[in-house]
Formats: sequence, structure tokens, C-alpha cells
Amino acid sequence: MKAPLKSIVRRTGWPTSVSRPVVTPLQPSVVYSSPDPDALDAQYADASGYTYAREGHPNAEVLAEKIDMLEGVDPASGGGIITGSGMSAIGAVFLGLLKAGDHVLGGDQLYGRSLRLMAQDLPRLGIETSLADPTDASAMEAAIRPNTRMILVEVVSNPTIRVADMEGIIAMAKARGILVVVDNTFTTPAAYLPLAAGADITVHSVTKLLAGHSDATLGYVATQDPDLRRQINDANVTWGLTPSPFDCWLAERGLHSFHLRHRAAQDNARRLADALADMPGVAKVLYPTRSDHPDHNRAVALLGGQGGNMVSFALHGGREAANLLTRAAPDIAFAPTLGDIGTTLSHPPSSSHRGLTPEGRAALGITEGFFRVSVGVEDADLLISELGAAVAAASKGA
Repeated sequence: MKAPLKSIVRRTGWPTSVSRPVVTPLQPSVVYSSPDPDALDAQYADASGYTYAREGHPNAEVLAEKIDMLEGVDPASGGGIITGSGMSAIGAVFLGLLKAGDHVLGGDQLYGRSLRLMAQDLPRLGIETSLADPTDASAMEAAIRPNTRMILVEVVSNPTIRVADMEGIIAMAKARGILVVVDNTFTTPAAYLPLAAGADITVHSVTKLLAGHSDATLGYVATQDPDLRRQINDANVTWGLTPSPFDCWLAERGLHSFHLRHRAAQDNARRLADALADMPGVAKVLYPTRSDHPDHNRAVALLGGQGGNMVSFALHGGREAANLLTRAAPDIAFAPTLGDIGTTLSHPPSSSHRGLTPEGRAALGITEGFFRVSVGVEDADLLISELGAAVAAASKGA
């Protein structure tokens, strides 16, 4: 005898057990049931429990708490917020804290989409923007306006690997009551802690090295100020910037190996940078701990001697050489991303910074032969050999 259909479609409780799962359960439910209207009212009044996944769900909370530990976030602030992407984390900050007539000052070497947001999207909302050199706190100070509400900087710029004068910028902003927002994606909490350094807000593209496997798209934003946190979270929920439980579950799994991956990738990056510098056909190499880096002394002091896993270099020969190099390195993924467990190769003129004019890219030092390498954890000798052969092929062909 078949059970009545109505019995099958009724939701049942979760099986109980005296033991508990070692792995965090994946909870994909979009909605949560409450016992009665009074209980639901109480939940909304004290922000306890879960009601609707756009307003929060267990997998996002677990992930946020773990990144909070890395970033040194005080639980009393309410904790970090997980968003649907790195750009949505920045978007939640802007949407939650800015209004028409405010001015945002950005570093002039931000990630390409952040630059687009500053140049095109915020002005459409009546928010003024401008850019200045973050490696020079006096240049940032000169760009301050009476209505400046916020400064957005990357500690290490994408993709030019310049190191911001964080101490100078934070001190200058604090003296004027201006919020400092730090994109800590490149640096990661292993090398720099923005909130401990005095910044007001830290953001991440969790998609990158924190998650580490190119299979989850997420962002993170945190502050020690509960009021700022509330405003940012309201924007996150209202604009629907919240993440999927599955991506949060994947990212938490990746986060467990973050320190091991960071250490291995950083060691590989240091070796690769030195090897590239000795290769004919390479015009320049950018890596923070190399003595020829323009911000070497600041990088050593600010980052404790950690150079990270990102290396940039430029070829002689322009676009032709760039095409030849990528074709000659088929086992190194040519992809517009970073932070994967394996090495990826990116060409900013055709990806992250394609929206800039050639003159705009040239002003940042991004030529047609410019590459950014997100170094992974594979054998360093293999990586150096593969890229060395590709550089040689590009030099010969160009």
C-alpha cells in the first residue's frame, strides 16, 4: 500500500544522534520554520537563529567565524559578514555607509573592477570619487576633500605589487575622521591585519587564497564597530548580496589548509621571482621582498618579510610575446584569477585591466607584455622550468 502523497511531502525533522559529524553539515535550506508568530517576532527582535537564508544561514556563520579568527575580529562587534563575492563585499560597504554627496578616495592601483566601480558606478549614485598614489601618504592627503568619507586601499596592489604606506594613510585618516577600508585579499591575514593596524574595515575576496580551490565565489567584510557592521549587513541583506550555503561549505573546507598552502605558495613565489629575474627576455620582476622592488623596505617592515604568493613580470616584445608565452606554457592555467592551489597566469591588459585605456595602463606600468602569476603549491623546480621554457619561446618568437 502506497503512503498518501501528503505524507511524503511533509517536512520531517533531522535525525538525532549522540555523536556529531566531524565535517560541518551543508544546510541548503532557504527558509526556516518557527513555532508561532511570537517566536518569530522574538527572533527578529534579538537577531537570533535563522529565518530566511538571504538574512543569514549556518554555513555563512561558520565560515565568517573562522575568518574572524584569522583577522582578529572581536566577537562583540557582531563578527564578519560573508557576501556573494569579493566585489559584493566592497559593494556592501559602499551601499551601507555612503550617500550622495560623499567623496571616496581610492588607491590608483586598485583591482580593475574596483577602479571601474570608482570611475563609473559610484558617480552614477551621486558619490564623488578620485584616486591617488597609495605608496605616498602625502599624495593621498593632498587628495582629501571636505566631504571625504572613506579611503579604499589594497595593502599590496593588484597586479603591480606596489606596497601602500598603510601607517601614513591610517594615521592621516584617523586625524580627519575618515573611514579606512582595506582590501586584504592579496596580503591575507597571514601577512597583515588591517583592523589591528587601525583600519576601520577589512574586506576579502574569499574566492582567492582563503578558499584556495577556484570552486567557490565569496566575499568577506568585517569591522570592530557594531554600528558600521549593522549598516553594512543591512545593505548586504537588502541588496541580496548574500552567499550560497554550498559555496560557504566549500570555502570552509579550503580554509582548513590555508596556512599550509600560503606557506608553500609563498616559498615557491620567492624562488620563481628570483629565477624570472635572471631570464633573458624578462624586462622586470615585481616581488615585495626582492631588493630591487620599489617598496622593498616598506614591504619588509609592514609585512614582516613575507612576500606573499603573487609575482608580476613584464616581457620584452609586447602582445606578440605575451601570446607566445601563454601558448608555450599549456600546463600553467592561463586564467583571470588568483589564489588557486595550482599556479595560474593572468594577463591584466586582456582581463582585469582591459577597461582602462592603453595610456591608463601605461601610467600604472602595465604593458602588453605584463603578466601576473598566482603561484601555487606544485613543485617549484617544475614551475620554474615550465615558465623558463615559455619565456625562452616568447623571446625567440618575438
